[in-house]
Amino acid sequence: MAAPAPLRQRRPRRFRERKDVLHDLDDGELIKRYRLDRAGIIFVTDLVRGPLTNPTGRNQVLTPEMKIIVLLRYLATGKMQLCSMDDLGPSQQTVSRVITETLMALSSNAILTQFITFPITPHETQRKIVDFQQIAGFPGVIGAIDGTHVRISAPSEFEGEYVNRKGYHSINVQVIFDAKYKITDIVAKWPGSVHDARILNESSLNRVVFGRGMVPDGCHLLGDSGYPSKKWLLTPYLRPQPGPQSNYNRAHKITRSVVERGIGQLKRRFHVLHGEIRVQPPSKVCQIIKVCAMLHNICKDRNIYIPAAEDDEEEVDDPLPLQPPQPPAAQRPREGLLYRDEFADLHFRNDN
Repeated sequence: MAAPAPLRQRRPRRFRERKDVLHDLDDGELIKRYRLDRAGIIFVTDLVRGPLTNPTGRNQVLTPEMKIIVLLRYLATGKMQLCSMDDLGPSQQTVSRVITETLMALSSNAILTQFITFPITPHETQRKIVDFQQIAGFPGVIGAIDGTHVRISAPSEFEGEYVNRKGYHSINVQVIFDAKYKITDIVAKWPGSVHDARILNESSLNRVVFGRGMVPDGCHLLGDSGYPSKKWLLTPYLRPQPGPQSNYNRAHKITRSVVERGIGQLKRRFHVLHGEIRVQPPSKVCQIIKVCAMLHNICKDRNIYIPAAEDDEEEVDDPLPLQPPQPPAAQRPREGLLYRDEFADLHFRNDN
């Protein structure tokens, strides 16, 4: 009788050794790779430590700090493969799962609203007005508004609705910046084919904040001619007359450029917003956009610089060609246009 075959011993699982980046890298290198310094990474981790803590006792479970670091690396580069190749340890499958889990935790409304807040109190609005007026003497401004497109891969449902005027798939994001380049409001949910004016019309900003008079009188947003003129939304003249209208347009252009530069800073800080985001569904892309906006504000609060680009030049958002302006004045509500005339005549009669 043949002797029984010897039992094959199970090979022990091998794990890649994980780099302890929080202790191995200095703050400069951490900011370059992850956009936050050590204290900033721990601060963000503490916001969602509970949801990110895995109760299992297994070895090699990612800590909440490592989950945040994996997500930050993805947002900073836009490349999931770098998260597994960057001595962090996780497999590509684990990276994808961790990014989804961490995005879900950070994109909760309870977290976002701690760092993205629109000014509505007299004290808050007055501070914004003073900051904006120092740019070009334009009075009564509490924010600059614009839309920016974030490219996405073709979704499996309602694909045509996401094709914008340049012919690629995108999310059209409405964003408002203050004079210090912090985001005070963001709407990231609309397909790329939707006009900026419709996004504004459907927003809580229009329906609630300004619509119900939550903001003190005399507070305005500045927008381009793709938006309708309102008592609280000042747009440029398409054909300004010499004098107050030309003076108004000159100050308006300089002051409103804050939002273009702000969008450029946001996309420069988080390169995932520069290229095509290849995750599905589009709602997950919207989570990415909102989390990037929140992290941008955290970086501003903590005075964390944007790592220099290779060309070491400040980037400005490269928007789609200006959307068709609102209909001719005869077809539009006159209230906003008359208010703009009165405003320009009152504040820009003399060229400052």
